[in-house]
Amino acid sequence: MTDPLPAPLLTAHDLACERSERLLFNRLNFTLTREQLLLVQGGNGQGKTSLLRLLTGLGRPDAGEVRWRGEPIARCRDRYHREMAYLGHTNGIKDELNPVENLRFHGALHSRAFDPDAAVATLKRLGLSRCLDLPCRALSFGQRRRVALSALLLAGASLWILDEPLTGLDTHAVALVEGLIRDHLQAGGMVVATTHQVMNLEGVNVQRLLVGNAATPHGASAEAF
Repeated sequence: MTDPLPAPLLTAHDLACERSERLLFNRLNFTLTREQLLLVQGGNGQGKTSLLRLLTGLGRPDAGEVRWRGEPIARCRDRYHREMAYLGHTNGIKDELNPVENLRFHGALHSRAFDPDAAVATLKRLGLSRCLDLPCRALSFGQRRRVALSALLLAGASLWILDEPLTGLDTHAVALVEGLIRDHLQAGGMVVATTHQVMNLEGVNVQRLLVGNAATPHGASAEAF
C-alpha cells in the first residue's frame, strides 16, 4: 500500500494575466505541496514577475484565482501573509538603518515579533558580522541582499516566493542561497522562484512552470501567448 500523496497547499486555478492589453498567460494551473520548489521560467517580459505578484496578492488575476489551503487568498489574506514571505527584485532595505534596525523594521511592518538575539545570530550566519553597526547605504549589493535574506529567514514563513534571488550575487553567495532553499524545503517548507541563472537543485523536488512563449511543462499547465 503506497502512502497517500500530500495535500497541495498553494494552488493556481485557470489564472489569466494581461498587461498593457497584452495577454501574458491564460488558463494557468499548478499545485504545490510541502518540500517542493516551483521554478517559474520564461523569457524577459513573458509574465514571471506578474505571476509572482498574483501569488503574493500584490496583484489580481484577470481570471481565475490563487488558493491557500483550499481557500482563495483574497478571503484568507491575513493568515496567508503570516505563512508567506516574499523577496522581490529590490531588497526592501532602508539605507539609513543598519542591518539589525532593518530587521526590526521589517518585523514591525509585517506584524511579526522581533527577537534581537535571533536577528544578530541570523545576520552573522549569513556572513554580516562586520556590518552590524553600519548603515545599509555603506553595504555592497550582495551584503544588502544578505540582509533581505535574513529577514526572509526570520519571518518563519512556510512559503517563500523569490523573484530572481541570485541576481547580483557572487559564486559564494549563490551557493549560500541554494543552501538556504534546500534547508527550507527539507524542513517542510515550499518555494516559488524565478531565476535566469542556473541553480544547483540536486536533491530538490522541482516542478517547472514555463510561462510566456514556452511549452507547457509536466506537472503544471498554462496556455502561453
